[in-house]
Amino acid sequence: MTPITTTAELAAFCDQLKGQPFVAVDTEFMRETTYWPKLCLIQAAAPSAEAVIDPLAEGIDLEPFLAVLRDEAIPKVFHAARQDVEIFNNLKAMPRPLFDTQVAGMAAGFGEQIAYDALVRQMLKIEIDKSSRFTDWARRPLTDAQLSYALADVTHLAELFPMLRGRLEKEGRLAWVTDEMVNLTDPANYDVDPENAWRRLKPRRHTAKYLAVFRAVAAWRERTAQMRDQPRGRILKDEAIDEIATQTPADADALDRLRSVPKGFSGSRFGPDLLTAVREALKDPEAYAPVIEKAKGPSFPAAGAVVELLKVLLKARAEDAGVASKLIATVADLEQIANDDNAKTPALTGWRREAFGEDALKLKRGELALVLDGSRVRVVEVRRAPKAKAAAQ
Repeated sequence: MTPITTTAELAAFCDQLKGQPFVAVDTEFMRETTYWPKLCLIQAAAPSAEAVIDPLAEGIDLEPFLAVLRDEAIPKVFHAARQDVEIFNNLKAMPRPLFDTQVAGMAAGFGEQIAYDALVRQMLKIEIDKSSRFTDWARRPLTDAQLSYALADVTHLAELFPMLRGRLEKEGRLAWVTDEMVNLTDPANYDVDPENAWRRLKPRRHTAKYLAVFRAVAAWRERTAQMRDQPRGRILKDEAIDEIATQTPADADALDRLRSVPKGFSGSRFGPDLLTAVREALKDPEAYAPVIEKAKGPSFPAAGAVVELLKVLLKARAEDAGVASKLIATVADLEQIANDDNAKTPALTGWRREAFGEDALKLKRGELALVLDGSRVRVVEVRRAPKAKAAAQ
């Protein structure tokens, strides 16, 4: 098998993709030692065309394929697409419209986060050869076996897509997946602005001083990781950001006394810049601190019990519908519903409200009950006796 290694070959292949009903896409990349993912291979398959593209080939320009990804007339099919979408978003080619077969599998009753090989096994009755699974995709040349393994990721995907889409259309659940794809292709999910890096973490306090330093250190780490093209964790661990924000070290000695900061960190090339970031944040913490809402825990004594009941209801309704419960609601959604009937949560909007949210509110009002029927939980309506009329005076 010969991969595409020139811009002319790529342009000719992309001409074949124009007018296709869809194109299945996958990537192979490396990022264990880098901040930015290193794109090593692109696989693409449509009903009448398929190819492996070598992004590392000298002089190749990926623009013809990126234009296909941007073409909203051609649906793009991925499996577990988030990291692939991140790569193409970095290349200014957000793939829309997108269909993620892992999310579709959740809606079709194949469980939560079903693996690609498991979905192929269950739907196509094919066992994927995994012998090339741990290939170093950055090494050249790649063998025919490695290229065939990579291409199979999209040839099987091209077979799965019509089957899954048809199944969801028949069950009236295609819109469920479409809703998820809107979120998956939201560029905000892939924001790499250092000033927003704190959002990926979990601040443990809410004072202005803590939050200002927390944001500043997270931004410093993000900028440093990007400039050096190193993983964030190699620059500074997440727990160190929290400890620095809590202790606010003002000098090298104070920084070195922190348990989560590597020994001798203050004397490294990073130490002085980090301390400068802390000092800058402390000049006006009220102005620099991000404004965040405190996470709402149970706000009344029975709220914890309500959340547990909602978990059982969610599991029951997911089993009834043959859907992965994670697709319908998260524990955070349940906590919000337990505290507020009008909570701004996806579980109380659209198809999720119909599948679960409305019943969740009924359960809170005592209009539904959970009954154990053997090994299965049933949801039953509660018939309330009419209130007795007051005796005539």
